[in-house]
Amino acid sequence: MKRLVIPSAALAVGGLLITDSASTSTAFHTPSTSTMSAMSSAAAVIPAADHNDADVRFSQMMIPHHRQAVDMAGLADTRASRPQVKDLAKRIEAAQGPEIQTMSGWLRSWGMQVPSPGAMTMDHGNPGMMSEHAMKKLEGLSGAAFDKAFLEMMIQHHEGAIAMAEDEQRDGAYEPAKQLAGSIISSQSAEITTMKELLR
Repeated sequence: MKRLVIPSAALAVGGLLITDSASTSTAFHTPSTSTMSAMSSAAAVIPAADHNDADVRFSQMMIPHHRQAVDMAGLADTRASRPQVKDLAKRIEAAQGPEIQTMSGWLRSWGMQVPSPGAMTMDHGNPGMMSEHAMKKLEGLSGAAFDKAFLEMMIQHHEGAIAMAEDEQRDGAYEPAKQLAGSIISSQSAEITTMKELLR
């Protein structure tokens, strides 16, 4: 059976994830170093044939979903007023950027198309995605108004990601993808709790 060889760039991404999780405060739940190491090890030995349509769908839908979250988080640096919101946004960028690279690597190894950066459709069954109108409205806000809108939108966005991750855990076959889905469920559920507290 042919075995999948993970490119060095993808392994480097795993290292970034490990570094990020080690430095994350307890206020935000992130995967442990041992969990991420296990994911990297599993990715290096799982045969390429051991994936299915659910794994492809998960990766192709989660990539644009993550890209939009990173775009939203990038607005917080100059628009948010509360340090806690800025800190959360930075953590989202740090976590989801490397995950995009990981999933892109899987798709390329499977001979499947990686969604282009401009392919962030706001519908077509991608739960939690913000409309173009909502994104433009967020871009026009600042201060407390931005903080409130950002938190409300990101909660909805995270809930969509969790729904997709739950589908992957139920229907997927590729173990590293199922492990990433579990990490998304855990970390983003914790961030939703934090964001709801910030809205009180």
